[in-house]
Amino acid sequence: MVRLGRPARVPGEAVNPSVVLSATYHQGGSLTYGRDGNPTWEALEEVLGALEGGTATVFGSGLAAIAAVLETLPVPGQVVVAGDAYSGTRRFLVDAADRGRLRFTAVDTADTSATLSVCEKVASEIRGSASAGMLWLETPTNPLMAIADLEALIEGAHQLGLAVAVDNTFATPLLQRPLDFGADAVVHSATKFLSGHSDALLGAVVTRREDLTAALANRRSIHGAIPGPWEAWLVLRGIRTLDVRMERAEANASDLARRLGDHPSVTSVRYPGLPSHPGHDLATRQMRGFGAMLSFEVAGGASAAERVATRVRLITAATSLGGVETLIERRARWEGEEALPDGLLRLSVGIEDVEDLWSDLDQALETVSPAR
Repeated sequence: MVRLGRPARVPGEAVNPSVVLSATYHQGGSLTYGRDGNPTWEALEEVLGALEGGTATVFGSGLAAIAAVLETLPVPGQVVVAGDAYSGTRRFLVDAADRGRLRFTAVDTADTSATLSVCEKVASEIRGSASAGMLWLETPTNPLMAIADLEALIEGAHQLGLAVAVDNTFATPLLQRPLDFGADAVVHSATKFLSGHSDALLGAVVTRREDLTAALANRRSIHGAIPGPWEAWLVLRGIRTLDVRMERAEANASDLARRLGDHPSVTSVRYPGLPSHPGHDLATRQMRGFGAMLSFEVAGGASAAERVATRVRLITAATSLGGVETLIERRARWEGEEALPDGLLRLSVGIEDVEDLWSDLDQALETVSPAR
C-alpha cells in the first residue's frame, strides 16, 4: 500500500500522484469527462483493489457505495441483513422498501443457521421470478461487534442463488479479505480507517466480477455519486499509514477492552479479541487481528452513559470512527437505534498513548461509579 498508486519512477519527477482538478479531457484519450474518470481516483482504486484482491470503484461516500451495490438488484430485490448493521445501510433499506424498490429481512448474522434459514426462505420466494436476492454482511457488526461466519454464510447463500456483499469498514483488508471467502462485493466507508484522519468523505466497492465492476462504474456516473479528486488524494495519502495506524490502534483497543472489563461501572464489553466474546474463536480463525472498535455498557443506563461520554477530556464525543483520535458515542441516542442497549457506548480507539486514554476513561467512569 506504500508503493502502489504512485507515478512511474522517472528521475526528477514527483514521487506522489497529483491531484487532477479537471472536469474535461482532450478528445482521443481514455478519459472523456470528469464524471466518468479521474487519474487521482484511479491511483486510489489501484491501491484498494490490490489490498482487497479485486477491482475497486470509488464513490463520493460510504453510503453512496452501499447504495450502488444494493441498486444493482432488480425490483423488487430482496436483502437479508444484520439486524444491527450500520444505521445508514438500514435507513437506505427502509427508504427503498417504502418505495417498493427492495424488501429486506433483518436477522442475527452471528447465528449461521438462522441466517441461512432466512436466506432459504428468500430464495424460495424469488425462484422463478425476475427478482434477485442478496445477503448483506458486516463482521464485526456496528456497533454490537457480532461476528459472522464468512465462509459458511457466503457458501450457503451462493448455493441458494443469493449474491453476498460484505461491509468491511471495521476490519479493513488488513484484518480480513471477504473476497477470498467468495464474497461478490466488499464495501468500505473509506472515510473511516482507510483514510484515518477524519477529513475526507469517500466510499469504495471492490469485486472480482467484471459485470459488477461495469455496473458499479455506470451507476456512479449516472447517479453522480463521484468522489472529489482532493478527497480521493487525501484517502490515498491516509492509506499509506493504514498498517502502522491499525497496529497501534488495535493494541490500544485490546488493552482498553481488558481494563474496561474489570471496571465496576462497566457491565459488559464487546470486543472480539476478548476470550469472553461469543465470536472470539471464529474471529481468531477468519481474521488476522481484532481491530480498533469496541463497545461497552455502563451501569445506570442512558443517563450514566451520556455522562461518561460528556465527561471525557482527551477522548472526543462525536459521530464517526476510524480516525487517529479516539471517539466515543452513545449510539442509542439516534433515531432508528432504539433497539440498542441504552447504556451502550461505542468506542473507536485511536493512536494516542494508551495510559492517557485509560486515565481519561477511568475518570469519566468514576463519575457514575456505584460507590458514588
